[in-house]
Amino acid sequence: MNLTHIDESNNPKMVDVSNKNDTLRIATASGVIKISKEAFWAVLEKRAKKGPVLQTAVIAAIMGAKKTSDLIPMCHPLMISSVKIDIKELPNLPGFKLYATVTLKGKTGVEMEALTAVSIGLLTIYDMVKAIDKSMEIGPILLEEKSGGKSGDFKRR
Repeated sequence: MNLTHIDESNNPKMVDVSNKNDTLRIATASGVIKISKEAFWAVLEKRAKKGPVLQTAVIAAIMGAKKTSDLIPMCHPLMISSVKIDIKELPNLPGFKLYATVTLKGKTGVEMEALTAVSIGLLTIYDMVKAIDKSMEIGPILLEEKSGGKSGDFKRR
């Protein structure tokens, strides 16, 4: 097997994408946070002491997508075209499901940016309501779909 992030001397390297063509690349990831009923309603009723939880999570998720290459060593810094965050209420869990869709026209995919956005958004929810509920659970976090690039399209069933 030929590992793309290891050079001929067995040292880590960033993949050279300079000869690849720019293509439209889109990735959507999702993740869930399970929280107590008390914390769920505090979020919805905007009673969390740290401020507007879901709005802050959206901003944090966007920032997470933009900072992915600072956090994941072999990720390329990207000129992201768009980050869309959607948070669904899950009252029966209770909790929230966060979706991140990242788009760009470029030489490498945006799966890691979408997954990082979801992770940071959910961690922000955790941080903002941990005074109410320290037993929150995050996960699973997963790639829902991606399009563009040499590896083709993927859609979770």
